[in-house]
Amino acid sequence: NAGVTSAGPRPLAPRTAAGAPDKLSGLVFEPFAEVKTELAVVESKGAAGNESLARSAYAAGVEAAFNEQINIEYNISYVYHAMYAYFSRDNVALPGFASYFKNESVEERHHAELLMDFQNRRGGRVKFQSILMPEMEFHDASKGDALYAMELALSLEKLNFSKLRALHSVADAAGDANMCDFVEGALLEDQAKSVEKVANYVAQLRRVGPGLGVFEFDRKLA
Repeated sequence: NAGVTSAGPRPLAPRTAAGAPDKLSGLVFEPFAEVKTELAVVESKGAAGNESLARSAYAAGVEAAFNEQINIEYNISYVYHAMYAYFSRDNVALPGFASYFKNESVEERHHAELLMDFQNRRGGRVKFQSILMPEMEFHDASKGDALYAMELALSLEKLNFSKLRALHSVADAAGDANMCDFVEGALLEDQAKSVEKVANYVAQLRRVGPGLGVFEFDRKLA
């Protein structure tokens, strides 16, 4: 029993010599040796002055996919802004629809900004693309303008949901857990809720019919 106290055997002392394995884990950790490669990369980027210092394990394909999604969000925002302008016209005069689509335009632009912030945070470069000119007339002879516009909005929301799922697949294929977490937490759940909300609006507009039904629905949106 020599060397053993009443409190039990003494714990093993850690090895502090460089390159010596830890007695408990058997692992070798050499921080100054392991950081040399990354330090050389940081120093070279600092000298160039035009490359991101924060970029780490960020694939070029992931960066490109993010820029494509930014463009999608801006295109949808542009369509919603056109709807806002249409329903604000004096011969249409549905202020509830106008306000709704104006808010949706702002929300899509906010999503684009979230994507831009993530791109910059990971050391990517935001690259804007062309935005397509949307329709400016939303009247349909059989459905009327309110139902037609809301059905178009539902199609856009569902399309965006599929694009976000594709973006998540790109992140997953690249093994980018941070990007997967961002797409899931900041975008996908909200998009699923948007699809459900607009689907409900389409169902309700089909039920109330044109004329007074649309007028009352517009008051609800306002």
